[in-house]
Amino acid sequence: MDHTTAETQLLDAADTLFYERGIQAVGMDAIRAASGVSLKRTYQLFPSKEHLVEAVLRRRDLAIRAELEAYTSARTTPTERILAVFDYLYEWFRQPDYRGCAFINSFVELGAGSENVAEIVRTHKRAFADHIAALVAAADLPPARVGQLLILANGAMVTAAIAGSPEPAREAREAAQRLLDEGVPD
Repeated sequence: MDHTTAETQLLDAADTLFYERGIQAVGMDAIRAASGVSLKRTYQLFPSKEHLVEAVLRRRDLAIRAELEAYTSARTTPTERILAVFDYLYEWFRQPDYRGCAFINSFVELGAGSENVAEIVRTHKRAFADHIAALVAAADLPPARVGQLLILANGAMVTAAIAGSPEPAREAREAAQRLLDEGVPD
């Protein structure tokens, strides 16, 4: 098995297992078994579980950024692009395997003990904030809307996972619509 194939299989298996069960509940042997990559080769590619966690999060970060950009840019107006963020969340929350935001979950599990994981999570959330900020600026709305929309989106991610329902995305979208309807505050 070549380097790229082994790495892809490991990342796919680890991503699935970490997301389904939690990072701390999954051992390297379970990842080896799920990936079909030998334990020796696993440790050649990823010297520690933390290295594997970091690689999984970095890969997921790039995928989510690309998906969200494509989803929001497909909308016509700046306001529709902002609201599309919440439509994207709704579609995500409807997935049968939705277990919350992998970045929030990782931070809760490892953030205090792993500065590298915490920094990857912060980078991802900053990129999400930057995306929202660009949409808000394009809609000619006050910068204060960025933080408000982020709270709605991140709150919906957590609430949907706990409730086991996609509806928090719809509720957050309605609240976002009210914020956008307000326009510039007094």
